[in-house]
Amino acid sequence: MKKIIFILAIFFFDRATKIYLINLQSSGTDVDFYIFPFLNLYLTWNTGIGFGLASLDANMFYHALTVIILIINIILLFFVVKAKGIYVYLFAFIIGGSLGNLFDRVYYFAVPDFIDFHLGNFHWFIFNVADIFITVGIVGLVFTELLKKEKLSNNA
Repeated sequence: MKKIIFILAIFFFDRATKIYLINLQSSGTDVDFYIFPFLNLYLTWNTGIGFGLASLDANMFYHALTVIILIINIILLFFVVKAKGIYVYLFAFIIGGSLGNLFDRVYYFAVPDFIDFHLGNFHWFIFNVADIFITVGIVGLVFTELLKKEKLSNNA
C-alpha cells in the first residue's frame, strides 16, 4: 500500500505543477518566467516522448506510442510489486512520472513541458517534473545495478 501511495504522491505533485502553469496560461498570463540566468519556466506542448524526442502529431503513430507507454507502465507495476529496498523507490519514481505524462497524453493529446535550463543561447530540452522523476529513477536503477555488479565481482 505504501508503494501505491508513493507513486500517487509523485503523480499528483507532477499534476499540480502542470495544472498551475496551464491555469496561468488560461488566465492570460504569459508563461515565460526567468527564475535564474540559467533557468526559466516556459510552457510548451510535447507530442513526443521524454524531452520532446520523436515529436508526433496526434495520429496513428501517436496513439500507438501511447499504447506502448501504457504497456510499459503495466509491466513496471509488476516490478514495483515485487521490488524491495531501494528498487521500490526507483521504480515508483519511474511509474509516478510516467503515469503523469501518460495522463497528459490521453487527456490533452500532448504533455505540458515547462522547465527550461540553458546556458546563454544553448537550451536543453524543455521538460517537466514527471521527466525529472523518470530520469532519476532510471539513472538510479543503472547505478544500483552497476554498484551491485561491481560488489559481486569484488567478492568473487
